Amino acid sequence: MRQALKRREERAMYKRLELHNHTTESDSSLSCKELLEIMEADRVDAFAITDHNTISGHSIIKNLLDSGDYKTKCIYGMEYTTYYGHILCLNLPVYVPWDSIDFFKPELLFNAARVKGALVGIAHPFSFGAPFAKGCRFEMKVKDFSAVDFIEVFNNPEPLHEVNEKGLLWWEELTLLGKRLAATCGMDLHGHWDMGNQYATYIEGEEDGDIEAELSRAIKSGKTWVSKGMLLVCEYSKEENYIKLRLFDAKKSGFIYSEDGRYIVSLRGRKGLITKEISENEEVILSLDDLKGEDIIIPKLYIKDMDIENLVCISPVIRL
Repeated sequence: MRQALKRREERAMYKRLELHNHTTESDSSLSCKELLEIMEADRVDAFAITDHNTISGHSIIKNLLDSGDYKTKCIYGMEYTTYYGHILCLNLPVYVPWDSIDFFKPELLFNAARVKGALVGIAHPFSFGAPFAKGCRFEMKVKDFSAVDFIEVFNNPEPLHEVNEKGLLWWEELTLLGKRLAATCGMDLHGHWDMGNQYATYIEGEEDGDIEAELSRAIKSGKTWVSKGMLLVCEYSKEENYIKLRLFDAKKSGFIYSEDGRYIVSLRGRKGLITKEISENEEVILSLDDLKGEDIIIPKLYIKDMDIENLVCISPVIRL
């Protein structure tokens, strides 16, 4: 069993995904080709095309990729842009009409997209709404979060405290209540913007793996990392009573490393917070007894201190 696990880990890799991007098919200044070339140049493993209320760019991207000139892969999606909030759909194979949109029953649209195989998430939930940007703030009343697959906890261009911190805390609150929601992030790219030292979504996969299947598995199982470039990897075993923490350098362009190679790990549960220091070449091993009975833990990685400005990585939730 241990040998099989080791072989699987040797084949697996961490893939960087950029899951929120627009083209001239909606309101971006980037053509489909320019978007693809930006992602290729920045060594993105896969990116999503999520134009507002249209999938017209899907066929254009597919034709470009069919040329064989690009290594990066595409995840086909769309951003439903309504007066009550934005809904991000990934792995959306066909256009799903949104005449079922309902302020009090957004699950109707969520489920209609999921029937077609899509992953459904809430984009930038605390974005500024009216009168600045009508509809950007998510105001729909979700009653059944089992109809939601993920929440975009960081939308990189949005203000850190006024928007993204609120989104992160909302996701953490729902997670600690037992909701199973993956965390993602996005550039919400509309132009030639710098992606250095910005958050990206990471998942596990294989070199020649089916990216849409890998994304679906990661989102459904909650195994996503939101990171600026250093991943906090947590392994745990209830049988052997340990949790092991280590760092993985994803070598993302523009990431600003700790000057002394040391980082802070926070493990947040329902009852409180546990913190540990960790270095780039170190494993930290804890007994599950140290977690004081916590059964849901949100691991995060910081540099220097635990101010949100210094948050490096949000790791997959640990459920014991």
